[in-house]
Amino acid sequence: MKVASFVAIALVGLCSAYPGTPRGWIPSSPEDSRSPCPLLNALANHGYLPHDGRDIDRDTAVDALEDAVNMDRPLASFFFDQALNTVPVANATRFSLHHLIQHNAIEHDASLSRPDAFFSSHQDVFDPAVFAETRSHWPDPVINVRQAAAARLGRMWTSNRTNPAFELNQAGAPASVAETAVYIIAFGDIEAGTVRREVVEYFFENERLPFELGWERSKFVLTQKHLENMSGRVVAETESLTGGAAKMDSTEDSQIPLVGVEL
Repeated sequence: MKVASFVAIALVGLCSAYPGTPRGWIPSSPEDSRSPCPLLNALANHGYLPHDGRDIDRDTAVDALEDAVNMDRPLASFFFDQALNTVPVANATRFSLHHLIQHNAIEHDASLSRPDAFFSSHQDVFDPAVFAETRSHWPDPVINVRQAAAARLGRMWTSNRTNPAFELNQAGAPASVAETAVYIIAFGDIEAGTVRREVVEYFFENERLPFELGWERSKFVLTQKHLENMSGRVVAETESLTGGAAKMDSTEDSQIPLVGVEL
């Protein structure tokens, strides 16, 4: 019996460690560290990252992104470096999820699921009203790149009209585009540029990987090239929707740049 029990435990361990194997989900508690990034929060809720969201080192972050969504190690390491830049300590080698709340670093105005920093300091918390505006631009069961770009653009228009401190700086603008590109490449069809709406809604609303909806980890290894290409498609559709630039206020001539995304 002891041998059989040991074998059973070992097999469970091997299965749970196999990349792409669904892991259990535990929602965060008020004591846990969480971020403005729904993907990192989901990885903590599933245990790919420490559930408390604290003291995450490079290997842990890279392994989590690789195991959960098949992101290659160079791209995952790039995201880790971006997160590390938000830590208010020189030469830091670890970050906690709440560090990402720093405004205009990774966190940015016109988020798809968070209020602007001008209105709230709780960018670690999903906002149903903000997300309701985002999802209003997804009328069909399958979201395409144009609809994804329209949702991002809609949030930019609203933020610019309502937030007197609205800004998408050199860090925030690429993060805004990547926010949209990532959910398409992680949960959808990379070549077609489509993703099931119910999968995206489930992910954002629950900060949970959509295994229960039949989603599986991408068979493609997600690289920086995939992210750059999808970001470029989002920007191109945004330009198509706006004629090249978005005039954000009918009473002013101010415009915001929609291009210049570098990763």
